[in-house]
Amino acid sequence: IRGSEENVLLLDAGDMFQGTPYFNLYKGEPEIRAMSMMGYDAGTIGNHDYDAGIENLANQMSTHAKLPIVICRYDFRGTPMEHKYQPYKLIKKGGLTIGITGVGIEMKGLVADGLYGTTQYLDPVKLATETASYLKDRKRCDMVICLSHLGDKYDDDKVSDEILARRSRNIDLIIGAHTHRFFDKPRIYDNEAGEKVIVN
Repeated sequence: IRGSEENVLLLDAGDMFQGTPYFNLYKGEPEIRAMSMMGYDAGTIGNHDYDAGIENLANQMSTHAKLPIVICRYDFRGTPMEHKYQPYKLIKKGGLTIGITGVGIEMKGLVADGLYGTTQYLDPVKLATETASYLKDRKRCDMVICLSHLGDKYDDDKVSDEILARRSRNIDLIIGAHTHRFFDKPRIYDNEAGEKVIVN
């Protein structure tokens, strides 16, 4: 695609580490090195990225990663991931300033407590909206992309990409993961301000 298109973003919405024999043996090093060689512009964190523990995740980030990990909804203070991520990334493409942020799923009950340590879970809609508003208002971004590992939607009121799209402001595009559903075409929602949000 880069050979035929000038302005391309390569992004990952989490679960870089998945439970394959490669991961069981090498704990994510091949995946992170491959993504770094491919020139990923940014990625976020999924629940499977904790499969070998938060210390391993931090070690893979600091040793092998050449891509930024963006996430605004976890508080990593006092954990090995404290300085291994950023709340957003700014990228210039085709004369546009694009802000990229990320949100992850609540790990309690999904990931064993000891694997994510003292990481604090924050409200993804609130944090993503605050970050997107900062990117639009203060950083003058033309577009804001949120990499989401929330899942596209659920039968109950569990926070999802659909809920994030409807209850947020200033997010233009949500790239989702976790629920492993392929969309035939992007879904379009109205956010709190009545603006269109694309989810794929």
